[in-house]
Amino acid sequence: MSIKHTFKATVNWTVNQGESTFNPRTFSRNHKVTIANKSAALQMSAAKAFRGEDSLYNPEDLLLSALTSCHMMSYLYVCAQHKIEVLSYVDNAEGDLEVKSSGSGSFKTVRLKPVVTIKNSNQKELALRLHNKANALCFIANSCNFPISHNATIEIE
Repeated sequence: MSIKHTFKATVNWTVNQGESTFNPRTFSRNHKVTIANKSAALQMSAAKAFRGEDSLYNPEDLLLSALTSCHMMSYLYVCAQHKIEVLSYVDNAEGDLEVKSSGSGSFKTVRLKPVVTIKNSNQKELALRLHNKANALCFIANSCNFPISHNATIEIE
């Protein structure tokens, strides 16, 4: 038996201020994304490499953020099931996007590099192994068609 959940987002873009028509060379990539029932809109653009505004979020940032956030939440869930007391979790994730000469592209790999601090040194090996279980549970990872590696470090406080 499965349960279906629906998520909604609205993207809003308009032609550059001061221009009355769309210019294929200079159009703004800046736009706003609102998520149903969320308090703040995301001010977004394309990545700088694609003529976007570097100070704004871009879709590639959000994909990587979704992966690392989902993995962390899945990991904390499985740690709680195994009574592992997690004190901190930091991940400096990286993803590689390959763009073809045709202009199409895709992520080829993502590397999650979580550094997890736990309380009990006797649970270090289990805490390390649970990253595989977290990956299997992660909704976002299960939706991706590229490899996601985990180079986790477990520290003890």
